[in-house]
Amino acid sequence: MPEVHFEIAWPDGSTEVCYSPSAVIKKYFQVGESYSLEDFVARCSEALNSGSERVKAKYGRPCGLALGQLEQIEAKAKTYQDDPSQTVQLIQFK
Repeated sequence: MPEVHFEIAWPDGSTEVCYSPSAVIKKYFQVGESYSLEDFVARCSEALNSGSERVKAKYGRPCGLALGQLEQIEAKAKTYQDDPSQTVQLIQFK
């Protein structure tokens, strides 16, 4: 399973490199696109849980790194929840 790192820009302009255990993340995001906070978190949830399930199918246990990454994304997104019109941009896949 090819792991993928993806770089995002948060609404405040800070950037972060995130982890996915599977290239399935590329089915949920387009490079250069911006997503509302709610949509971004929902897409991350679907993609990272899907990747974790692929790991579970292959190795017998879910991917703790993917689930931890999702928790970090959800926590960071909550810091911007006062203005739901803010967006997160996918900068690149690495």
